[in-house]
Amino acid sequence: MSEPTTPGAFPRRDFLKAGGALMVGFAIGVPVAAQQPAAGLPGAPDPNRLDTWVAIHSDNTATIFIGFVELGQGNSTALLQIAAEELDLEMSQVKTERVETGKTPNQGGTVASASISRGGPQIRLAAAEARQALLGLASVRLGVPPERLMVSRGVVSVVGEASTSVTYGALIGDRRFDVTYTGEAPLKDYRSYTVVGTSVPRHDIPAKARGTYVYMHHVRVPGMLHGRIVRPRGQGAYADGLRVVSVDPSSIDGIRGARVVRRRDFIGVVATDEWGAVRAAQQLKVVWDTPASLPATPAALFERMRSSPTIDRVAHDVGDTTAAFPTAAHVVARRYDAPYQAHAPFGPNCAIADVKGESAVVMCSSQNVYLSRTKLADVLQMPEQQITVQYYEGAGAFGHAPYNDAAQAAAVMSQEVAAPVRVQFMRWDEIGWDNYGPAHTSDVKIATDANGKFVAYEYHGWQHTWSQTDTTAQLAAGRPPTESATEGTRAQLVSTFNAGDMHVLPNWRIVNHRVPGMKGFLKGQSLRSPLDIAISFGSEQVVDELAYLANMDPYLFRRQNINGDRWLAVLTAVAEAAKWAPRRAGANVSSARVVTGRGIALGTHLASYGAAVAEIEVDTQTGVIVAKRMYGAIEAGQIVNPGIVESQITGMLIQAASRVLKEEVTFSPTGVTSVDWVSYPILRFAEAPEVTAVIVRRQDQPSTGAGEEAVAAGAAAIANAFFDATGVRLQEFPMTPARVLAALKKEGRA
Repeated sequence: MSEPTTPGAFPRRDFLKAGGALMVGFAIGVPVAAQQPAAGLPGAPDPNRLDTWVAIHSDNTATIFIGFVELGQGNSTALLQIAAEELDLEMSQVKTERVETGKTPNQGGTVASASISRGGPQIRLAAAEARQALLGLASVRLGVPPERLMVSRGVVSVVGEASTSVTYGALIGDRRFDVTYTGEAPLKDYRSYTVVGTSVPRHDIPAKARGTYVYMHHVRVPGMLHGRIVRPRGQGAYADGLRVVSVDPSSIDGIRGARVVRRRDFIGVVATDEWGAVRAAQQLKVVWDTPASLPATPAALFERMRSSPTIDRVAHDVGDTTAAFPTAAHVVARRYDAPYQAHAPFGPNCAIADVKGESAVVMCSSQNVYLSRTKLADVLQMPEQQITVQYYEGAGAFGHAPYNDAAQAAAVMSQEVAAPVRVQFMRWDEIGWDNYGPAHTSDVKIATDANGKFVAYEYHGWQHTWSQTDTTAQLAAGRPPTESATEGTRAQLVSTFNAGDMHVLPNWRIVNHRVPGMKGFLKGQSLRSPLDIAISFGSEQVVDELAYLANMDPYLFRRQNINGDRWLAVLTAVAEAAKWAPRRAGANVSSARVVTGRGIALGTHLASYGAAVAEIEVDTQTGVIVAKRMYGAIEAGQIVNPGIVESQITGMLIQAASRVLKEEVTFSPTGVTSVDWVSYPILRFAEAPEVTAVIVRRQDQPSTGAGEEAVAAGAAAIANAFFDATGVRLQEFPMTPARVLAALKKEGRA
């Protein structure tokens, strides 16, 4: 690929005169650091060599090679904090490099809050290993044993003799360690930390605030063509794929420089300018075969799940729920339904590919550049080692958005036209062809004794599997629509953790009903806090109903049933932050047009501890719910950067409000019908709640992740607040005005 150029100061007026083509980039082929990672497995640095992880430079700074990507969550700052702490460097002395296959380590996907919980220990151990090696070199240089040495800001000195010193840079600057990464170097005591546990400013924010940060959408390379995919506005059933009946290339003859790109059933257009590509994609006449195999309505979707043949697994069966339920004082059993939801990033996905015979360079967003490379190799029919994937941050992901689809589309077009191609999805491509967070339907049954203590819990959940084949691979390479059982496994784990870990339960049973085959369903993949909202939306409402039947305050009811100090800590912290005053839910229901309510809930995403309180208003004439204030508490073990975690809690609760109040993928039998911000509405800035974030610190515990754990609690708290305001329960979300009015009317409260 030709080397991109990077402008200096580029005034907005000149930018507009230039047609909006902001040229940014990097030097391809230039080493990211003088000290390169050691070669390991083909196409990836060797994780067992220290040089894969750390490079020390002659100016006494360090480069930390990190395999996790920055998705806007701040991990590229927090991971550097961990490294700086163990190396005894200041934050100004550490940096990282762009994540790239063959250059940065393969640490797995940036998913499920893994960058700190899983990546943090790897970086910490690597930094400790480097410090130990440097102290060994300093010991020889200064002629004293390592135990007589101390380090500050990368300067190694003899204890009590500050003038007898040497810098890291002087010891090994720009040279390799050439030592094995054993993972056995001694670590600092957390009580001595000076960097970890502090709200160090994120290093990416200044450029983002100035508008100079290089997002994927900004990147241009000389000689590239602009591409757009051409598909129906909304996808049909995943298992059906998409078949082209006919294409009329002459329909875009009037657009200068535009041409059709076709490989099997993959259709795209390229043009010399972006507007030409946009017009060509809109004008190209294509006839598609669109089977009518989706359910007619969301209600029909849930019935299809429940009536389909399923692979059933009893995930947990503790005690005897069959015997416990008949003897309980109070039993509540309810069904709950949760829709498909979209990732819907603010900017649709984008990628640039330059495929040249025996090699390819692809610049794209991704949660895992090595997995993206594997998928590209399959589509291009090229060995993985000949493909380089370079990561650029996009406009947000919140899970498995169609970033691989965009990268593969760019690669296919580049391979076909023998030139670099930039592909950016249109809004209808992004939302209409997303890998949706899968729909879920459940039966929740919980019982208590006469004192309000839990006696039994039973959860049955239905969901289909996750799709594994990207749309471009289906269309261009003819790959079958493969599936994964991951979603079903996650359902077992999430529901188990929400039940058995959260509450004291003598009898509980979790049954997963996995719908295999993907026939008659949409593509499904991970969306932030997968399944958690659906499970907590049901379970936490049933808990609230039991508190109501026991004539107890919802917070106090949960306290007496809580399992362990860590859950109790977040529940107490969020109640105190919200200044919770005990009373029975629904005690203040009135006949006013606008009524208010509050709700409390617990929730998690497998590993950490979350709780939330929501304060809402409900307009009983319009059915509009407004989340006015939300409080969220998280206990996620050791907190590396409190400021980042507070921002994560804020983002989680705002997104929870959006998803539980507004977001739903709609469809007809032939395809998705929600393809823009009108048909797929999200929470707007003016509608966002005021958020108070609370961190319960446990610095002596391993970090367990803080990017998803408050979403479920936030959504369930809103559902419970609705009952407190109206005395009515909603068993399906999003809690749209139409559903609110129907529920109020049914209960005579409209």
